[in-house]
Amino acid sequence: MKNAAVLVLLGSLMTTPVSMARADQPGPDWMPMEQVKSKLLQSGYTQVTKLEADDGHWEGEGIKNGQKMEFHADPKTGVVISEKHDD
Repeated sequence: MKNAAVLVLLGSLMTTPVSMARADQPGPDWMPMEQVKSKLLQSGYTQVTKLEADDGHWEGEGIKNGQKMEFHADPKTGVVISEKHDD
């Protein structure tokens, strides 16, 4: 009985870091990354330096009006839903 409990504990410890290290992935109905970048450039960004899937939306960094910005974009439309100066 003790051996079984130890094996279960070891198994769960071994899989936990792997699941924590996985990055978010875009959903199947999300706008492709290249199209999102294009939308961002159309909305005033002159450069997109980072873009990744995170917590159900696109998240990234770029340059807008000469300022470094952080933004969140809608996953299906690519429209910026929030942005702030990146300090």
